Amino acid sequence: MEAVHTPVLLEEVIQYLAPRKGGGNLMVDATLGEGGHSYAFLSRFPDLKVIGIDIDPAIQEIAGERLKEFGDRIRFYSGWAQNFFAAYPEELKRPHTILIDLGISLFHYEKSGRGFSFRKDEPLDMRLDPRQGPGAADLIAAMSEHELADLLFRNAEERYSRRIAGAIVEARKRGALRSSRSLGELVEQAVPASYRNGPVHAATKTFMALRIAVNGETERLRELLETALLALEPGGRLGVISFHSLEDRVVKELFRHKGRGCTCFPEVPIGRYTVLTPKGVAPGEAEKRVNPPSRSARLRVVEKNVVEDES
Repeated sequence: MEAVHTPVLLEEVIQYLAPRKGGGNLMVDATLGEGGHSYAFLSRFPDLKVIGIDIDPAIQEIAGERLKEFGDRIRFYSGWAQNFFAAYPEELKRPHTILIDLGISLFHYEKSGRGFSFRKDEPLDMRLDPRQGPGAADLIAAMSEHELADLLFRNAEERYSRRIAGAIVEARKRGALRSSRSLGELVEQAVPASYRNGPVHAATKTFMALRIAVNGETERLRELLETALLALEPGGRLGVISFHSLEDRVVKELFRHKGRGCTCFPEVPIGRYTVLTPKGVAPGEAEKRVNPPSRSARLRVVEKNVVEDES
């Protein structure tokens, strides 16, 4: 299966995260996806080695095929990135560069068959790891109307969350919602015509909210950022690409907090951090035209300052 995803903010990511002279030569691509960012880094920096992490075995297989030309310069880890960082292998040097791309690959929408897209008639699953946990259909079957409305508003700031939740509960009385297309059509019918005919599909936020809940994305994000910063080599940089305001807010606030010299784990010495992108970096108009999924992307980068030995 060929890769279909185009990496976003590629040149900006390379500008901020390129290996520096005298710096380390290990990069962790904590959300490898189809391997687009890693391919560019490995191609441009011959001395660089990369560890690619992904929870989805299907997409990691695509990345493995795409990156096989680099031989032992690329290593793969199958699992959640925060677990990798929390138990960072002692035999490895610390990474000088970490990239976290929080976007969902086009593979999942177009080729996974797991119901990520309301434009396809697929089982309503949405799990990044199909081996773990309940899917989206199970989730909406088990939740009350109030719980559904709260989930849609909390995870995606869906303004018509109550209407949509009510429509889902009514539809459940006629049978379980198991298809991505049927859910998308249900949401369209539940919202006002002005919203239905807007520039963004009416079901976009509902699908995003369910995907976030199914995969525990909000709960995992802060832990991922904290463990990545702990694993990062002093002098190294962490870059995060987010795609919606809620996750970008988490990244921005944590980076700002770290920039003030906070110590979040008192038992582990942490150096001060410098935020290199106070306002975040957005894609240019040219990229947004040729790669529409990049429109909402924002890159934030923080540098871990060298910790002085005070002993």
